Amino acid sequence: MNAPPRRPGFPARLGTGSAPRSHHFAPRRAAPAPTPQTPVVRDAIAARARMIERLVAGGITDEALLRALGAVDRRHFVDSALALRAYDDDALPIGMGQTISKPSIVARMVQLLVQGSVRAPDGGRLGRVLEIGTGCGYQAVLLGQLAAEVYSIERLRALHEKARANLRPLRVPNVHLIFGDGMAGYPAGAPYAGIIAAAGGEAVPLAWVEQLAVGGRIVAPVAQAGGAQALVVIDKTMHGIEHRVLEAVRFVPLKSGIS
Repeated sequence: MNAPPRRPGFPARLGTGSAPRSHHFAPRRAAPAPTPQTPVVRDAIAARARMIERLVAGGITDEALLRALGAVDRRHFVDSALALRAYDDDALPIGMGQTISKPSIVARMVQLLVQGSVRAPDGGRLGRVLEIGTGCGYQAVLLGQLAAEVYSIERLRALHEKARANLRPLRVPNVHLIFGDGMAGYPAGAPYAGIIAAAGGEAVPLAWVEQLAVGGRIVAPVAQAGGAQALVVIDKTMHGIEHRVLEAVRFVPLKSGIS
């Protein structure tokens, strides 16, 4: 898919026969030593399988999402010192005071998005999706497995560049990384079948609602009375806006501007 046109916000894109018997015995060749990566890879695959088992037990049922979670290596998106914890159900630091959300909340939010967003014309994948807060790029790659096209916007230049570096070797053609102010959304890609946010503000910005297609869904953390956050789902229907408040969550604050 061609990259979107460059506009303010700097979008970036990222496929026999047996031998004759002899009385002279050749020295026995030593078996090749196992590479250091072999047990690590084996352990990571087992850890990823255990992660998926936990997610299924916790209510994640969407088969396409589970396949994506099984296909995307979360270790690739965390610092090497934290690789052994990549599949634990924990949020992990990624720098700049930000974190990669724990797998259970990523899966929960993406499943909510999948269940309520507009499908692509083929009826399979989601349509175009906007992600607010790219972070290290993990969720953007997951969404790329599920949506026809993904625009992911990050306000912190260092994290935007980190995500670009993480995605470059993966060659995900339908994921576009944007450096810009997520509170303004990304009008150039609108309308969106779904919008998902990895940061929580006092309210869902009006720009997101305006850029959402009819039949689309927003999934985002929003501050509630007392300062706690809750997961909020907003559906845009032919009859107006429907708003639901779900369970308590904890995300970094949603901020305007770029840095």
